Amino acid sequence: MLSNTSRVLNRCFTKVAKAGILVPKDKTKRLCVSFYTSANTVQKMAAAYDYKDAGNIEFLDDLHKLMIEECLKQGTDFGTKVVEFLEPKELQVKLDLPIGDHSESQKSMLDICQKVIKYSVKTGNPRFFNQLYGGIDTYGLAGAWLTEALNTNGHTFEVAPVFILMEHYVIQKMCGIVGFQNGDGLFAPGGSYSNMYGLHLARYKYNQELKKTGLYGSPRLQMFTSDEAHYSMLKAASFMGFGIDNVIRVKTNDGGSMLADDLEAKVLESKKQGAVPLFVMATCGTTVLGAYDPLEEIADVCERQGLWMHVDAAWGGAAVLSKKYKHKMAGTHRCQSLAWNPHKMMGAPMQCSAFLVNEEGLLQQCNAAHADYLFQQDKFYDVSFDTGDKSIQCGRKVDAFKLWMMWKAKGDKGFEEQVDKGFDLAGYFTKKIQETEGFRLVAEPQCLNVGFWYIPQSLRGKEENEEWWQAVSKVAPQIKEGMIRQGSIMIGYQPLKCKNFVNFFRIIIKNPIVEYSHLDFVISEIDRLGKDL
Repeated sequence: MLSNTSRVLNRCFTKVAKAGILVPKDKTKRLCVSFYTSANTVQKMAAAYDYKDAGNIEFLDDLHKLMIEECLKQGTDFGTKVVEFLEPKELQVKLDLPIGDHSESQKSMLDICQKVIKYSVKTGNPRFFNQLYGGIDTYGLAGAWLTEALNTNGHTFEVAPVFILMEHYVIQKMCGIVGFQNGDGLFAPGGSYSNMYGLHLARYKYNQELKKTGLYGSPRLQMFTSDEAHYSMLKAASFMGFGIDNVIRVKTNDGGSMLADDLEAKVLESKKQGAVPLFVMATCGTTVLGAYDPLEEIADVCERQGLWMHVDAAWGGAAVLSKKYKHKMAGTHRCQSLAWNPHKMMGAPMQCSAFLVNEEGLLQQCNAAHADYLFQQDKFYDVSFDTGDKSIQCGRKVDAFKLWMMWKAKGDKGFEEQVDKGFDLAGYFTKKIQETEGFRLVAEPQCLNVGFWYIPQSLRGKEENEEWWQAVSKVAPQIKEGMIRQGSIMIGYQPLKCKNFVNFFRIIIKNPIVEYSHLDFVISEIDRLGKDL
């Protein structure tokens, strides 16, 4: 029996012959093969969008089973590696990255997906402590899958009616929690964008004409943030035309919290130099030490000196959900804007970042471009729900749904318990550090970050001079290499130049499935990898 390919080629040969086209037989064959291949590619391309096609459903079914088994079951099992590390050149070969002219089979695509899983970091594994995210929430993941399947854009009620209403509800709930009585907001693609939104609104509030005229001819505008604040402030200053020289760093105390007295002194110095102090970014949960700035004191300075106060609570903001720890966020009701990333301490799937502002309508005024093809004012429904013009984006993911799903499933109480557990685990690990020989705490933790040095046997009991500290600085990178190559754990390290701290480990304990025993393993594993250095 002839294959489908052979039947198509035979029909092609017959048509060429009947047409009386004098083409050498070998060239006729090449033309027909080319025609068949091209037609087959177009057919496969169209078929990829057809979900009545049994092959497509089978592929997605197989992929779903693979994800459940290898990403979720195995990937979150403490008994498995957190990463199967390969050097970049080795990994390039394994992944077969080149894309050719012709399509791949579904089996081939499934094999590729399996490799992607195999060589990716398992951020849901309780061995992963590397970043300010981790863990895989069932309902958040379900929300992510559903939003991808529906594939819509969060700009108008017309194309995203359900998700627009859910975003509005979640934003209003979050505004209420932080004390914004006249609040507004939206979900942004990350905390860095949220911090930029805060600065953008501050500039608009200072002088609305700058939306039209730009900064040319305007006074020198300056912004203030702590010496441990997120680097997004530097990027915002560069991106928005202020210049990074106009980001003024404020001193912090030993724990990493901003000193309000130094803030006011620098604001007064700025005025003396003829600049215009515009914006202060306080932090609730700094990236490295996890420090919370004194918001009430900073708000007093901002009110006295006339500055916009923005709070970067991207990491530590979820403490406000806990009766036990919400005091760390005291004073948020006095700021003008706030960044809060549910994909961090709350555990929503990446990315899920809320920007809140304490003045309804300001986002719309500042960002609206009135695109007539999207935001027609004569639509048949309430166009106040066409919220896309509040954003600097046009295309925008409907990220709020992931958080709504989680919050609906857990309730307020569930999130409170999750936050409390994270702080309890951080407290347990801190005590272990203090009690275990060879480990030294960097600073008393304020959040779920715990910073510590490991001192190998060869350096214990020695004079702690500059040479000794230089030797200590090399310990964390060497241990990190060992843990990654073996796939045993993932913990970050860094220096902290503003405190003259050499490289130290920073563990982030926020995955809800982490237990005390996992943290005991971290201590023993670091000692195993580092004791002979």
